[in-house]
Amino acid sequence: MPDIRPQKGPQEDFLSSSADIVFYGGSAGGGKTFGLLMEVVRHIGNPEYGAVIFRRTTPQIKNEGGLWDESEKLYPLLGGVPTAHNLLWKFPQGSKVKFAHLEYDKNVLDYQGAQIPVMGFDEITHFTRKQFLYMLSRNRSTCGISPYVRATCNPDPESFVADWIEWWIDQDTGYAILERSGVIRHFVIYNDSVIWGATREELLEQYPDLLPLSFTFIPASIDDNQELIRKDPTYKAKLDALGTVDRERLKFGNWKIKASAGLMFRRDMFEIIDRNELPINRTEVRGWDIAATEKTEANDPDATAGVKMSQGNGFFYVEDLVHFCGSPLKVDNSIKNTASQDGKKTKIRLPQDPGQAGKAQAKHFSDMLIGYLFKILPVSGDKVTRASAFSAQCEHGNVKVVRAPWNEAFFSELAMFPEGAHDDIVDAASDAFNELAPAKSKFMVS
Repeated sequence: MPDIRPQKGPQEDFLSSSADIVFYGGSAGGGKTFGLLMEVVRHIGNPEYGAVIFRRTTPQIKNEGGLWDESEKLYPLLGGVPTAHNLLWKFPQGSKVKFAHLEYDKNVLDYQGAQIPVMGFDEITHFTRKQFLYMLSRNRSTCGISPYVRATCNPDPESFVADWIEWWIDQDTGYAILERSGVIRHFVIYNDSVIWGATREELLEQYPDLLPLSFTFIPASIDDNQELIRKDPTYKAKLDALGTVDRERLKFGNWKIKASAGLMFRRDMFEIIDRNELPINRTEVRGWDIAATEKTEANDPDATAGVKMSQGNGFFYVEDLVHFCGSPLKVDNSIKNTASQDGKKTKIRLPQDPGQAGKAQAKHFSDMLIGYLFKILPVSGDKVTRASAFSAQCEHGNVKVVRAPWNEAFFSELAMFPEGAHDDIVDAASDAFNELAPAKSKFMVS
């Protein structure tokens, strides 16, 4: 067998821990995925051995540079033979390592009766507490290997993981307490609550009918992965280019920071320019967030917002804002009139409602926008995530705003995001930005 070794530091600590369950990570680039892939092949000499690594969805397994890609670099060195269609590796001794998804809570029922001696979770924060606890009951073994669980993670203060590793995190700063890295504690589940103890004996004394399990958390950062820094010296700069929230989480491992008003967008992030300062050669997109309710004295409905944004000379430019409350007819007329005013070189991005209603809506927009470049996309992901890339560029001074009467409404809503009463302008701006960002897709022409 080739001599494949972990890097010294957290990766080595992760692979040498004796705890029943280990969560490993806390920052991007810490060598977590490779560590997990190495751990699950520890026992491939046992012909009855099988391991499963879970991700929340199958596309996450197959993503460029993800689990499957990384396994293709490592497992052939160990004699592994892949079966790509069912994400399975078989080794000469008869042992197996499989990758699988748990997209919905009900998917755990697919493993009723299963025995998985070594179980991995890549990005455990993507899973629910219910999924994790149920799958612990499937972590059992008849192949002579004591069962255990290993998981990787990046910080997410909204996940169950943040509560689970609370003892290892400074609750004032959000950063890992390095002196506690790898320190093993024990827990039992009683009445659906996690009860912690410093020792197994302490818990057995209080709960003699329950079996304590051991657990630890091992934080890691980009500085712990010198191999990545050697291969990609620019990776740190890429983390520095993130917005405040993502940078705190992914570079510094902050488990407490959350998006809040004034954190993602501030007025001082933007340079105000006159329209004649716009570059001649630029790519233009109008992003729309659509609502269709008339405003009255008795309500405060969501509004329709259309943000025109462009890119040129290395900057993004917010050129125009259409923002109003109105009926479906008023919305249609505004979209058509605005498209005419913007001209046919301005691409249009529209949101699509889910289900059958969205298909009818797409057909309606298609008929309405004949001759224009447009795209109709289902809205996916939470609003903060959708706005993160735009926020990062704003923070780094790469977004300029054309001076106009609508500036106050634009800045006011962005400054309150995500805690403000409305976020229509933010959604429209984020969608326009995401069309101008490097990951582009094709537009339809009707």
